[in-house]
Amino acid sequence: MTSAPEATSVPQTTGAPEATGAPELPLSAKGCPVLHGESFATRSAEVYAQLRAQGAGAWAEIAPGVHALVVTGRRAAVDMLNDPAVYAKDSRLWADLNAGKVPQDSPVLPLMAWRASVLYADAEDHTRLRWALDDCIARISPHRLREVTRRSALTLVSRVAEQGAADMMADFADTLPLMVFADLLGCTSEMATRMVRLAQQMISAGPEAAQGAVDYAGLLYELIQLRRVQPGDDLTSWLLGHDAKLSDEETLNQLYTTVGAGVIPTAAWMGWALHLLLGDDSYAGTLAAGTVTVRRALEKALWVRSPMANFSVHFARKDTTLHGIAVPGGVPILVSHAAANTDPGLPADLGYENRSHLAWSAGPHRCPAISQATVIAQTGIETALDQLWDMQLAVTDDEIQLRHGPFHQCPVAMPVTFRPKSAAAIRAAATDGGTP
Repeated sequence: MTSAPEATSVPQTTGAPEATGAPELPLSAKGCPVLHGESFATRSAEVYAQLRAQGAGAWAEIAPGVHALVVTGRRAAVDMLNDPAVYAKDSRLWADLNAGKVPQDSPVLPLMAWRASVLYADAEDHTRLRWALDDCIARISPHRLREVTRRSALTLVSRVAEQGAADMMADFADTLPLMVFADLLGCTSEMATRMVRLAQQMISAGPEAAQGAVDYAGLLYELIQLRRVQPGDDLTSWLLGHDAKLSDEETLNQLYTTVGAGVIPTAAWMGWALHLLLGDDSYAGTLAAGTVTVRRALEKALWVRSPMANFSVHFARKDTTLHGIAVPGGVPILVSHAAANTDPGLPADLGYENRSHLAWSAGPHRCPAISQATVIAQTGIETALDQLWDMQLAVTDDEIQLRHGPFHQCPVAMPVTFRPKSAAAIRAAATDGGTP
């Protein structure tokens, strides 16, 4: 069996009780909860309740006509993530994709189809690629990273400072990680400008997204050729010169997936932390007094709003079971980081500063750049709060919408207001030349 079971074998759990007046949540043609579209974006907690009602994991439709097993139980997720002998990352095992049952234009393919990258590698291939990535990431100077992030944040804040209002997603969080990555990868000024534009096309998930992905890969190839003949003090040059001897294809895909895995989750993380700092009375009331740190808000956001909602895709090498779930070989298995972090079975007094959440995944494929992502998010937020010190949310919780799709838990927008500030003064604070 390589596809979702028929509707008759799936519990018909449809979310909110009828007494609430809320419409029933949709099910797929095979009777499964739906992890995409408007209903999931607006009622994700109810969809996770649908899944939990069926055990530690259940079938779900993650895109039109595409089904996967989604693990919602934290213990089951941890066990799977730490069992590479049974569960592989290589999506060439995806039976339905191999059989032509997954639409070639499916929106999940850009993140699930195989690439010659550490994200999809197992065993010796994973060890070699992870060795190169870990070594090169470790070479990033924390001081340099903070300075690049600070200058980039100041540049973005200066663009909206005199308006007295901004969307902290589109105007700030969506772009800041891209600017930082462009610097770390060794892009020229012109390449950096292109990188931001192309990556934003992909993030939009609109009709231009597919072409943006193609052009973005082309830009990375161009960068690799440049750094082969003109090595620099940057991540691209370090990967090319590493003893793991990566090919150009491997280098390109390492960079592609590293940036892809870092940009949207970091943007979402900053958005949710800002939401806590500005909107939660326990944070907003004490922020000015300095008794609540940005770092604490960032940690809570990872628990309650995991930026990667459902990902860590694996494939069972053969038919097996996971905490009572029948797992056919060759089907995609996603970990619901969002559901696992809010698993009702977790101790009530665990505390948000406990870092046992699964927002970074776990096991051999745990995120390799946790400290670097933290520096970007924390420095970016602290810089924005320092410059726009009287910033206030301009929307209520009910007005914050999520971007569609199964993978990311990311706000569409985060509107704020503040008294207008001098853009020139903010630009002057970036005394090191700024970033593109």
